[in-house]
Amino acid sequence: MAIVVFEHHAMETSARLGQTLRDHGHQLRVIRLYAGDAVPVDLDDVDGVVSMGGPMNVDQADEHTWINQEAAFLKDAHEAGLPIVGICLGAQLIAHALGGKVEKMDQPEIGWHPLNQFRPGFPDTLFGGIPWTTNQFHTHSQQVAELPPAGVLMASSDACKNQAFRVGLTTYCFQYHFEWTRSDIDGILNQFSTWIQEAGGAGGTGGDVDAIRRDTETKYNLYRHMGDRLCESLATLVFCIEHRLNHTKGPAANFDASQS
Repeated sequence: MAIVVFEHHAMETSARLGQTLRDHGHQLRVIRLYAGDAVPVDLDDVDGVVSMGGPMNVDQADEHTWINQEAAFLKDAHEAGLPIVGICLGAQLIAHALGGKVEKMDQPEIGWHPLNQFRPGFPDTLFGGIPWTTNQFHTHSQQVAELPPAGVLMASSDACKNQAFRVGLTTYCFQYHFEWTRSDIDGILNQFSTWIQEAGGAGGTGGDVDAIRRDTETKYNLYRHMGDRLCESLATLVFCIEHRLNHTKGPAANFDASQS
């Protein structure tokens, strides 16, 4: 049994989330769709799904044939009650697959911007120990405009209402990137600098790459702490403990505690 991780671009790996899942005994089956890997045909030996980000949009199935295939897989996994996490494009794919609406934003959201937890009552358990407002990293010009039926809003920003939401008890979606390392952010700023400048300069929030780099110097350390806390919560609360390790047979093939 393994968690299927869909990667849509070489630079958008599961990063800190993937490492945390491994540290908690999970096996990851990485599907590199950008490199031609195929979407699994069924849920056999799948005990969870993670769908990562990417520069494409959910309405570009003509250019990326895997989009509709992944959306169907995500719907099947959700209906089967498997734990699912979507980040950025992954969140949009989940919303699209489950009956929500994804649209182009009036103003792209790029760089460091505050995220506010939605708190009509009690906060979601996943956000335990995380401040009501945190600075998060954003790189998107599309958004989930309407949540899927039964979707529950968890967090918003000024530019994007549906920043974090869940559908049911085990499907969680995040528009922002909480999982990136410092090298991930630096790499994105380098490789996508032209897009950042053009998108952010056309009425968007954050198009100055140098300014984003300066913000990174002051905001990254706390961001990393809060991101690691969320990754820990996802690894322990969303992905079932019964699938982490086979305690009756052992040993854990993907985790050697003697080396830690």
